[in-house]
Amino acid sequence: MSSRPTPPSGTPTPPPGAPTRARARIRAAFAAAGVTGWLHARDVDTGAELAVDADTPVSTSSVHKLCLVVTLHRLAAEGRIDLAERIEVNPHDRTSGPTGLSAMADPVTISLRDLALLAITVSDNAAADALWARVGTPAINQAMADLGLTHTVAVHRVGELFATIAEDTGGAGPAALADPAVVARLRALDPHHTNRATARDMTRLLAAVWRDEACPPPYGDQVRRLLALQVWPHRLASGFPFDDVRVSGKTGSLPTLRHEVGVVEYPDGGRYAVAVFTRSASTAVNLPAADAAIGQTARLAVDALRVGSGAGVEG
Repeated sequence: MSSRPTPPSGTPTPPPGAPTRARARIRAAFAAAGVTGWLHARDVDTGAELAVDADTPVSTSSVHKLCLVVTLHRLAAEGRIDLAERIEVNPHDRTSGPTGLSAMADPVTISLRDLALLAITVSDNAAADALWARVGTPAINQAMADLGLTHTVAVHRVGELFATIAEDTGGAGPAALADPAVVARLRALDPHHTNRATARDMTRLLAAVWRDEACPPPYGDQVRRLLALQVWPHRLASGFPFDDVRVSGKTGSLPTLRHEVGVVEYPDGGRYAVAVFTRSASTAVNLPAADAAIGQTARLAVDALRVGSGAGVEG
């Protein structure tokens, strides 16, 4: 456990006043970006926290790949699965997507370990679903229950989630997702009908990974390595533009939803798990302000924790 950290060079001093003001600034940042936001930040070592509507269940989208990969490594640690096991993933039964195996044309033989790499680092839907088929939904839910994450539930694979979108749009294709009335009826966005979690559950999961409680060494190290290799810098990492601050995370995106959960590590030893879930009023595919709000609000929360103002705070 580190001693109480001090801000690194370049970190502004948060305004005095405390948790209420920090929460107000976070809510204002969400509103300015045109999104509804749910946030939880947790000091990994002290347990101090800051919450903004952190117990509301939210559709997790690709954030649930983190639950999948943690489960995989727990099973490996128990000797129930071999990370080096190789499987063939064929084009005709791959889940669609823009990255990784989803975008490839030919059959691929790959290890479970590398499927996890692709599922986390580039959010590869095909890799995630191939891994999901091997691990199984019951195992994912059991692992989350064992960790005490009572609001985190896996309902279906990514491909099955996409199938509900196709059904709910009547097969009208991506253009239909620009219609707010169509988006409003998507089961994929309703946490009662799809993979779900709360922001508080996700920081609890991340803290457990960083404390080697979710997976023992060396498996916890492997999960942390994958999260550190994620390639997207436009959300959580955008709030921490310092060479000496490390951000590891997992994004999630669906129409109107933009999320990221991750851990911010400072050179003085400070470690902070942060989960930011957002839903935009606009159905636009590109909404940079919403992406930036994730980094901005995460920074506000972490800054509050680093000066002690967030200890024991509830949203």
